[in-house]
Amino acid sequence: MSASGGKISVKEKVGYALGDMAANFFFQAMLALQLSFYTDTFGLSPSQAGTMFLIVGLIAAVCNPVMGLIADRTHHRYGHFRPWLLWTALPFGVIGVLTFTTPDWSLAAKLIYAWVTYTLLRLIYTVNNVPYIALTGVMTDDQEERTSVASYRQIFANAAGFIIQSFAIPMVFVLGGGNNARGYLLTMAIFSTISVTLFLFCFSVTKERIQPDPRQKSSVVQDLGDLAGNGPWIALFLATLFYFVALSIRSSVMLPYFKYCAGNQILFSWFNGFGLLALITGVAFSHMLTLRFSKRNVFFWSVVLTGLFSMSLLWIPTSATALIILSEVLRQLSSGCSGPVLWAMMADVADFGEWKTGRRATATVTSAVVFALWVGLALGGAMTGWMFSFFGYQPNLAQTAHTLLGIRLISSLCAGLVYLAASVCLLFYGIDRKQNMEISRDLRERRKYYMHPNQS
Repeated sequence: MSASGGKISVKEKVGYALGDMAANFFFQAMLALQLSFYTDTFGLSPSQAGTMFLIVGLIAAVCNPVMGLIADRTHHRYGHFRPWLLWTALPFGVIGVLTFTTPDWSLAAKLIYAWVTYTLLRLIYTVNNVPYIALTGVMTDDQEERTSVASYRQIFANAAGFIIQSFAIPMVFVLGGGNNARGYLLTMAIFSTISVTLFLFCFSVTKERIQPDPRQKSSVVQDLGDLAGNGPWIALFLATLFYFVALSIRSSVMLPYFKYCAGNQILFSWFNGFGLLALITGVAFSHMLTLRFSKRNVFFWSVVLTGLFSMSLLWIPTSATALIILSEVLRQLSSGCSGPVLWAMMADVADFGEWKTGRRATATVTSAVVFALWVGLALGGAMTGWMFSFFGYQPNLAQTAHTLLGIRLISSLCAGLVYLAASVCLLFYGIDRKQNMEISRDLRERRKYYMHPNQS
């Protein structure tokens, strides 16, 4: 195998993907369960939860590029990025359980506890996830293999989403025996144990093959300045921001939608089960579509359709369970096609930056896009909490007609319009399939020179 990558074994692809499955047990829990957990079980108000999501989310988002700079400058016998999977595995699992623990304390003490544990969860996620994402860009320089790796990753990540969103609530009910606080604790303890094991396996089977030019000078100012001149990165940054605002809004509101609008909380599991199976199907087709069309075009049309199917929920009666599930199947099938493409495009914009400037800073480039991801999630979570308060949401009580309408508007029009805003940003992403191939060829030739200078 060449020093710069090439083909990757199925074992390594699966091992890498299991790392994202591990993280997604908590990521999906944060998206789908955490607002409802904090308001209906832990005891916070929607505005308290929303404000916490925003402030902690913004702090964690700022930490992403900082972690990217640190990871790019990590020098260890295991590489730049892999060691962080080893170092963070156990802390991640422990903090994840503590975040979903409800202490029998006063409301003021519980609020402090929530802030501390949620902050620690978001920070350990950043320290773990930024190097993990950067691994995609250094495992291989082969464009098709990158998309294939990203597809494996998305399949396993969405499998974690399927498990969490389909089985977590029933597990809470069964394990809690009527005590939801106990149910959440035991449920997340199980997923935590699995996550730690998967992180360690991911660390053990992955390899870093692409290295920056050893003559490259390390400069934080230059690395950040390179981002400002990277047009495709700017477009991807903005698209990612809007995409995850929409995802956060939609994910946070669906459990209350089924609990109060549809009147059957168990339907939430069926809704997510069918939807996530469709999402995984979309992921499976994503690689094939990118072989025929450019990554940007696949991402663009996927996000457009996701937005339109999100908005369709407003016009479906809350009693029409089959139609609600069908709309989610179509939405998630569309969304699945975009999942692997986003992560592959992060590596592509890192390549573009190296091609243009002669400097490579994989973790800095990818973490700066992930910064947008976490800002989007923070804004989406905060906006949902605030909109719940605006529409008069009261946890564990019958909601007014005004509140029910608000929940339906948030889940459909609000989420859908933000998805469409993300698609507009992608119109300004300038790297097409032909240029991707050109960049890959040029960089491979450059690496031959500095990695094997005696061959010239």
